[in-house]
Amino acid sequence: MTGGRIIAIDIGGTQLRLALFENNAIVAREALPTDVAGGPSGVMDQIDMLIDGLCPAGSRADIIGIGLSLAGPIDTVAAKVTRIPTLPGWDGFPVGRALAERTGIPAFVENDAIAATLGEWRHGAGRGARNIVYLTVSTGIGGGAVVDGNLLHGRKGIAGHLGHMRMAQEGPICPCGMTGCFEAFASGLALRDRALDAASGSRFLSTMADIDARHVFDGARDGDRTCMDLVASEAMYLGQGITSVIHMFSPDRVIMGGGLSNAFDLLEGGIHDVIRRDAMPPFKDVPVVKAGLGGDSGLFGAARLVLDAGDG
Repeated sequence: MTGGRIIAIDIGGTQLRLALFENNAIVAREALPTDVAGGPSGVMDQIDMLIDGLCPAGSRADIIGIGLSLAGPIDTVAAKVTRIPTLPGWDGFPVGRALAERTGIPAFVENDAIAATLGEWRHGAGRGARNIVYLTVSTGIGGGAVVDGNLLHGRKGIAGHLGHMRMAQEGPICPCGMTGCFEAFASGLALRDRALDAASGSRFLSTMADIDARHVFDGARDGDRTCMDLVASEAMYLGQGITSVIHMFSPDRVIMGGGLSNAFDLLEGGIHDVIRRDAMPPFKDVPVVKAGLGGDSGLFGAARLVLDAGDG
């Protein structure tokens, strides 16, 4: 990334993160817990404060733009929030215009999973590919795709909600309200729920006061059989969903990010076993790889929005 400095912002339901980019690198960063209760005005005040910390008003002449990654769905054509379950009170908020007006800097907005897809495609594990799918697996499941060298947006810029493919007519209820979504089976929250049900039979989990997905992976690394079985079932569900994604998009590779990618070494084998077993023959060799930028995929993508807007 050249030609000036860029501010990248990632607004999540838990954390607000800002990074200052120069020459394709993060040179400074700031973060705060997101002021969810404060609504859009409270978060915008936080952004003002963090931008002041990264680059005070007198040193912004060479800032060429702000890229914003925001949990979706986001109508990125209008740069307005559609509905964000983790950020109540934002419906219809013109976040792009508000950010530009407050800072005096051009602002560009993207759904967080699509921004992460862009970041991985341009600067991470998807470099050099014309067709990729990025899948973020954490509390929920989201994603994005690059098809024939073009970042997929779809109507209103909200394509890529891969977590809401329906995998079964019966099963767990998804946060979206439907039954049997990919997210309902394979998200970190779904893994936690299965771990809670199985905890009494685990020497490792039975000692935990507050179980979450990372404890399952810790237990598996410690050799706990229950945790190892839970990891195997998680890999199976991920493999099933990813196989469907591969059939839909025919990517060169699938990139897995999000919190559960921290245990990719434990999941990788099982995911590929399912793909090799269930995918149609032309798709069996599509690899699934770990995100190259870790938790910064969205920040890199947000920064790239500014450059791509300038190129266009």
